[in-house]
Amino acid sequence: MDLPLNLTKRYNTTTCLSGSILLSHPNLSDPNFAKSILFISAHSEDQGSLGVILNRPLGKTLCEIDLSFEDKYFEGLPVFEGGPVEKDKLIIAAWEWMETPSAFKLYFGIDLEKAKLLSEKSHSIQIACFLGHAGWSPGQLDDELSQDAWLVSNLDYKLFSKMEQEKKIWREAVGSISDELKLLADCPDNPYIN
Repeated sequence: MDLPLNLTKRYNTTTCLSGSILLSHPNLSDPNFAKSILFISAHSEDQGSLGVILNRPLGKTLCEIDLSFEDKYFEGLPVFEGGPVEKDKLIIAAWEWMETPSAFKLYFGIDLEKAKLLSEKSHSIQIACFLGHAGWSPGQLDDELSQDAWLVSNLDYKLFSKMEQEKKIWREAVGSISDELKLLADCPDNPYIN
């Protein structure tokens, strides 16, 4: 995948991306990740990387996906497409937001009982459910970053709270990086159809 336009600071391969977000570059055409925002929960040179797509709501709640989760506490909890790997595996994550906008404590791969306890403990907890995840073998994500397939950014509460807005939030996030990227993000999928 060769994306010729490099409009962002070059990613440093010695940086750990755990807790960061990846914004797909506007030229990334892979249907699994086009116009996506991914949260990276684990990134290591030895183990590879794991993350979930934040802006692909399935339009269903947890109770609609699996009736065994019928609990009034979680009945309206939306489920997102987490990625192309293990699409039938449910991942529950909770973010406890701190006073600084991009500071949080992550609880990833927890069960519903733990999610409920966390929510009862603090109003600054946001819970999300994902079917599937994104995964990269050791060095694979670093290679994609060196080819400018991804833009690295920080997750903050404002972005996280808009994740059900799919492509709109991706456009806003990518467009906020530079005017050139905003122009690319605002282009139609097929510019020949106008």
